[in-house]
Amino acid sequence: MEWVRLKARLLEAGSVRVSGEPIDRYVSRSAAGPSAGTTGSLFFSVGDRRVRVGIDEASLIEFVHRGEGAADLSIDGDTIRGRFEPVALHCPRQAYITVSGTCVFHCRYCPVPGLPGRRKEVDEIARMVEDVVDRVDAISITSGVAASIEEEEAYVCKVVAALLPFGLPIGVSIYPGPETPARLHALGVAEVKFNLEAATEALFADMCPGLSWEAVREALSSSVALFGRGRVYSNILVGLGETDEDLERVMEELAGAGVIPVLRPLTPAGSLAGRSRPSADRLLSLCGTHARVLRRAGLDPRRALTMCAACTGCDLAPGRDL
Repeated sequence: MEWVRLKARLLEAGSVRVSGEPIDRYVSRSAAGPSAGTTGSLFFSVGDRRVRVGIDEASLIEFVHRGEGAADLSIDGDTIRGRFEPVALHCPRQAYITVSGTCVFHCRYCPVPGLPGRRKEVDEIARMVEDVVDRVDAISITSGVAASIEEEEAYVCKVVAALLPFGLPIGVSIYPGPETPARLHALGVAEVKFNLEAATEALFADMCPGLSWEAVREALSSSVALFGRGRVYSNILVGLGETDEDLERVMEELAGAGVIPVLRPLTPAGSLAGRSRPSADRLLSLCGTHARVLRRAGLDPRRALTMCAACTGCDLAPGRDL
């Protein structure tokens, strides 16, 4: 099976069951986003391409772990040989850390506000990075909003300052205030990701009450002037009720401004737990559109140093998968 089609099929399914040898060292668990609080996930790679899938013993798709990471994937009558990748922190080759695993906002697709999350101490985060620094290429920081947008930004800036001595590129993805891009840039952050989440402002208002779509857009725009074209990213969820035309429009607007959009298939969670994941056919079609939009804008996500665009496990990534 062609890789891009295989990955689209796995993203559509969302989860797999696993048999064979123990997989503990390959399991990743999330403290933020729609996968928070789940049983964990695995990163499966074939060559230099990877996909992240959840673990669910009821899945019709099976991995057989043959030991030492070697794994056989059985899907739709095909068997594909590949490997489980060891996870550093949250994903392979990155120390990807959630600072505050709690949030005062209640985005409809996110389970975090209902989970007993906590904020990590600055020294604790530095120790986490120190423990994996010999097997990572980057540090990525994300966070909920524990008290307020302004207070979270100030705390994350303290975290970044403590991590600078490691000498690795640092990416940051938080909900931005007006001065967030300038403050992160002044600290020496390499890349930022401020998530529009929804393809339209109306959808954002429905999904993320109390937050501002326009504020995120303004932060993205000001970030390009500071960090450069192709060093600013924004997740757009696929499956909130938008049309493909909505997605193409927002991708063109972002890419035209120098922002790399990351199309993230919806993981049904929170109050959207009953929704379906986007189909493989839709993801494949959108990936083609995504690739054309980026090419016209002269943006290459393969240059990403940090965060989701460097990992590519959760999304179809132009340049890597297609």
